[in-house]
Amino acid sequence: MHLYKTRKGNIVADSENLVIINESWDQIINRKNLFHYLLSVIKDNEKISRQEFEDMVANDLQAPIGSQEVWAAGVTYMRSRDARMEESKTSGGADFYQKVYEAERPELFFKALPHRVAAHQEQVFIRKDSVWNVPEPELTLFINSFGEIQAYTIGNDMSSRSIEGENPLYLPQAKTYERSAALGPCLFITEKPISSDATIRLLINRNKEEKFSGSIQLNRMKRSFNELVQFLFRECKFSSGCFLMTGTGIVPPDGFTLERDDEIIISIEEIGTLINTVAFQ
Repeated sequence: MHLYKTRKGNIVADSENLVIINESWDQIINRKNLFHYLLSVIKDNEKISRQEFEDMVANDLQAPIGSQEVWAAGVTYMRSRDARMEESKTSGGADFYQKVYEAERPELFFKALPHRVAAHQEQVFIRKDSVWNVPEPELTLFINSFGEIQAYTIGNDMSSRSIEGENPLYLPQAKTYERSAALGPCLFITEKPISSDATIRLLINRNKEEKFSGSIQLNRMKRSFNELVQFLFRECKFSSGCFLMTGTGIVPPDGFTLERDDEIIISIEEIGTLINTVAFQ
């Protein structure tokens, strides 16, 4: 089932029902057994029509985040490792990416607070002081405060490759700035883990023409979701849960950089499609 956050209420959608829940977003999602809770909610709350649902999603949709922090994992796919090594070779930092790809400890970093997260159909930003900018399409986990994966969404980890490539210590500036992340369009809540055969697809359009496209299956990840969660929760507590972007395996060629008004379309099977346009702050 899918859970949407809108300005007019939170909507649970399964194959047969569309139901509004008027609890706060954090109260709904940060619990054990979210899937079974939503099953019970469907029976007891107000149902809406398909037209009402479509209107609310079209006009009032918000990013599926409340007070949670967004974190991210890096170099979890070989393609990402190779790209990071290439961008950092002149700075002497290339070996670090090979080492972290092989290491027991993953690369984890803070990505965004909620106010810096764009929703579906909103703008994401690129930095004016970066000359090489790309989107990074990523399966994103929602993890409750008990450290349990409860839902999935689509994440766009906007990245300034020229800044990170200049020096690996510049990673926070390359990754964390206004509208540097997008989440959406909803949370996908399932009784079983999402299929490892699910495919992530990225399409970038410029002036209504395809500029880049790529895809990869989740099973190409080197690390497991539980491994990433375990490291994140070792020394951090999240009172309302958190989001964790799990890394990208789709990297545009080195000659590509985003431009103003580019359209970024990210799809993941079973979850949906996240669309954003590019702007400067």
